[in-house]
Amino acid sequence: MPKKRSGGGLSATQQAAKFLGVSVLSGAVLAGIALPAVGALGLATKGSVESFDELPINLKTPPLSQRTTILDAGGGKIATVYSRDRTVVDLKDISPHLQKAIVAIEDSRFYEHGAVDLKGVLRAMNRNAQSGGVSEGASTLTQQYVKNVFVEEAGDDPTKVAQATQQTIGRKIRELKFAIQVEEELGKKKILENYLNITYFGQQAYGVEAAAQRYFSKPAKDLSLQESALIAGLVQSPSRYDPVNDETEATKRRNVVLARMAQVGDISQEQAAEASKTPLGLKVSKPKNGCITAVHGAGFFCDYVRQVFLNDPAFGKTPEARAKVWNHGGLTIRTTLDPQAQESLQASVKNHVNKSDEVATAASVVEPGTGKILAMGQSRPYGFGKNETQINLSVDQGMGGGAGYQPGSTFKPIVAAAALEGGMPATKTYASPYQMDYPAPVQACEGKTWNEPGVPVENENEAEVGPYDMKEATAKSVNTYYIEMISEIGICPVTQMAKKMGIERANGNKMEQAPSIALGTQEMSPLTMANGYATFASRGMYCTPVAIESISQRVGKKSKSLSVPKSTCSRAMSEKTADTINTLLRGVVEDGTGTEAGLGRRPSAGKTGTTDFRYAAWFVGYTPNLAGAVWVGDPEHKRQMVDISIGGTWHAKVFGGQVPGPIWRDMMSGALNGKEAPEFNLVNIPDRKKPDEDKGRGRGRGRGRGNDDDRGDGRGDGRNNDAGGIIGGLVGGGNGDTGTDGGAGTNGGAEPNPTISIPEGFLQGNGNGPGGRR
Repeated sequence: MPKKRSGGGLSATQQAAKFLGVSVLSGAVLAGIALPAVGALGLATKGSVESFDELPINLKTPPLSQRTTILDAGGGKIATVYSRDRTVVDLKDISPHLQKAIVAIEDSRFYEHGAVDLKGVLRAMNRNAQSGGVSEGASTLTQQYVKNVFVEEAGDDPTKVAQATQQTIGRKIRELKFAIQVEEELGKKKILENYLNITYFGQQAYGVEAAAQRYFSKPAKDLSLQESALIAGLVQSPSRYDPVNDETEATKRRNVVLARMAQVGDISQEQAAEASKTPLGLKVSKPKNGCITAVHGAGFFCDYVRQVFLNDPAFGKTPEARAKVWNHGGLTIRTTLDPQAQESLQASVKNHVNKSDEVATAASVVEPGTGKILAMGQSRPYGFGKNETQINLSVDQGMGGGAGYQPGSTFKPIVAAAALEGGMPATKTYASPYQMDYPAPVQACEGKTWNEPGVPVENENEAEVGPYDMKEATAKSVNTYYIEMISEIGICPVTQMAKKMGIERANGNKMEQAPSIALGTQEMSPLTMANGYATFASRGMYCTPVAIESISQRVGKKSKSLSVPKSTCSRAMSEKTADTINTLLRGVVEDGTGTEAGLGRRPSAGKTGTTDFRYAAWFVGYTPNLAGAVWVGDPEHKRQMVDISIGGTWHAKVFGGQVPGPIWRDMMSGALNGKEAPEFNLVNIPDRKKPDEDKGRGRGRGRGRGNDDDRGDGRGDGRNNDAGGIIGGLVGGGNGDTGTDGGAGTNGGAEPNPTISIPEGFLQGNGNGPGGRR
C-alpha cells in the first residue's frame, strides 16, 4: 500500500505519478529538458505508477570526498592532498546569509513543497513554451542534491560522470524517485546541509567551507551578506561567474542573488541595494593541493606515502578499492618522517648539489631496528618545471622511482656478511692481485654454475696488490679480494643474504647469478641500501621499511582508525656477523676510502661506492641509531662524472667518498644533533701477519687524495729503491716511520702535503675496473 506523507494528502508515489502524467500529457519540459516520446521512457501513461514503483528505493550515499592531511611524526603538516577539496561542516557552521541565498536563488519554495515542486514544473513549462526553448528548469534543491550524489559516486571516472549527468528522461526519473526517498528520510535542514557540502563552487572548491576559504580566506560561518550572495550565485555556472577570472560577471550574478533575496523577503530592498554597491572584496587563497606543496622538500616522501597506500592490500583488496578510498580522502595520515632529519637532509643536498647540475643526488634515512623512514629527498625538486621531476630517485620503480643505480662497492659488505655467516674467519687472506680473470666456474643457486672464463677484473690502481686480509681489503675496497671471496663461497649465499636484508633490484627483477654482483653491478635504490645497512646497525635484525604510523578516516561527522601495516623484523645474520661487519666498516671511515664521511667523535661506519665509468657514486653508512644512503649520478645514465662541476665545485673525477661522503656527513650530523651517541659492539680482528721479507717496508699512513677512489693509498714498497716508496712517504703523509717486522709506518698525515711538484693526474687510477668500484 502506498505510503502517505505526514499530514495527509497524496502519497509519494501518487505525487510522482501525477507529476509524470502532467509532464507526459503536456509534452513539456521536465526539470529543464525536453521530454521525448513516452515510448523512450518505457512508461506508458497508464502504467507509469507501476513502472515507477519498480525503480530501486535506496539511494546509496557515498562518503563525501574530502582533503587528506599528511603529518610528520610530530604532528606537523607535511602536505594536503585531495581529489576534491572539501571540508564537511554542520549547518550551524554555515552563515545564515548563505543558507538563505542558496534557497532564494536555487529553490525559493524549498520549504513549501516536497521532493517535486509541481507549481515550479508548470511555471517552467509555460515559460519554456513561450520562449520556444529551454529557458528555465524546475529541479528542486533535493533533486539537485541527488544528482550531485550520482556525480560524487562516479568519482574521477569520466564515463561514470557522463552517465551521472546525461540529459535523459531515465536519469531524471531515477533522480525523482530518490529525491522522494531523501525528503522522507532526511528532512529539509539535513538536505540543505548535505547540498551545501556536496555542491561544486568553482576553483577546485567543493562545498561551502572550501569555497569560503578559496574566495575570502575565512570559514563559511563568517561570510557576510554580499559574500554569501556571491558564492550562492556560482552554483548555476561556476566557470561563467568565476570571480577570480571575471569580476564583472561575478558582480552581476551576485547582485541578481541579492535582488532575489529581497524579492522573497529574506532581506529588505535597502539591504540589497547597499550590498550591491560594495566591491567583491575577494581575498583569494590559491588551491594548495598535492605533494608539490609539501614542506622541507618532503614532496617525494609525500608521494611515497601515497604509493604505499595505493599498493598495500591492507587498505583495500584491489587497486580500484584502494584508489577509491584515497580519492574520497578525509584521511589524517601520521607518518614516520622526522622533521629534524628531513631538514638536515635537504640542507645538505642543497649545499652540495645544485638542482641545475648535470647530475643529481638522492638520499634516504631510516631508523635501525624499526624500519621507520625518517627522511627522503633529492636535489631536483618535486614539480613540473625546469630542473624539477616527479620521479622519486630514492625508491624502487614500483613505488614511483626509476630503474635504480649500480651501488658499486657498497654491495661488498653484503658479500662479506654472507661469507662470515658461512663460517669464514674475518682474518681470511686472498692473493688479491691488481688484475685477474674471474675464476670459473662459480657455484650459483639451484645447482647451477656461472662459467664464463676469460672475463677480466682489476683494482682501482696498480698499487693495490695483495695479499690482503678482510679488514684491509674492505677499507681499501679491493675488487679482486671480493671476487676471490664470492668465487669461494658461491653466488647463492650472497643473493640469499641480500634477500634477508631486503636488498632487491629497483626494477623488480631477480638478482642475476653472476660473480660480478660482488662489485655492485645490479641496480638498487637509495632507500633499499639505507634500510639494508640498517640491518648491520641493529646487529643483524632486518626490519621492513615503513612510512605510515597511523591513519584516521573521517566519515560524516565521525572518525575511525584504519589498521596500518607495521614493520616486521627478522634476523638476517648473527650478532657476531653484524658486529664484525660494523668493525670492518668503521675502519672505512676511520682509515679507509670514506674518511671524508666521518662524524668525528660519534661512532659511525659505512662504505663508499663508485661504478664503472663513474656514472654513479655512493656513500652508505650508519651509526647504531641511524642509517642513511646518498647517491650521486645522472638518472638517465648518460653523463660520466669526469671533468664535472657539482654544486659549484669542479671535479676531475668523482669518487664515493669525495662527493656523496660529505653529503652523508652533513646530513647525518644534523639529523643526529642532540641525540645520544651509542657505541658499536666491536670485535677484535687481528692484523694480518706480514712475512719477514717485508721487514723495513715503509708505509706512509696518510691518504693522498686522487691516488685512488677517495684517498691515496700512501703506500710505497721501499724495496730496490722503488720510486713508490718516495711517493708513498712524501705524498701519502710524508712522515711515515720505517716499519719494523713488516709493520705499517706510523704518524702519516691525514692529508697530502707534497714538497715536490707532481704532474696533474700522476696519482690517478685508471678507473676501468669492471662492474662498480669503491
